[in-house]
Amino acid sequence: MSAQRMLFLTVATLLFTGIGLSGWNQVHWFLYLPAGMLVFAGLTGICPGLMLYRNLGLK
Repeated sequence: MSAQRMLFLTVATLLFTGIGLSGWNQVHWFLYLPAGMLVFAGLTGICPGLMLYRNLGLK
């Protein structure tokens, strides 16, 4: 596992911990999107956010 993928999983874990401590029903659904994207990126190595920014012309 690469350091970048481990970073994605660590940040996702911290986000889900914060969601859990705040209360699953209290947190807005939008906060689940970046956490889910980071879990996906950590497991597959494909980062949707990075792909989006590259398609928009950023390096």
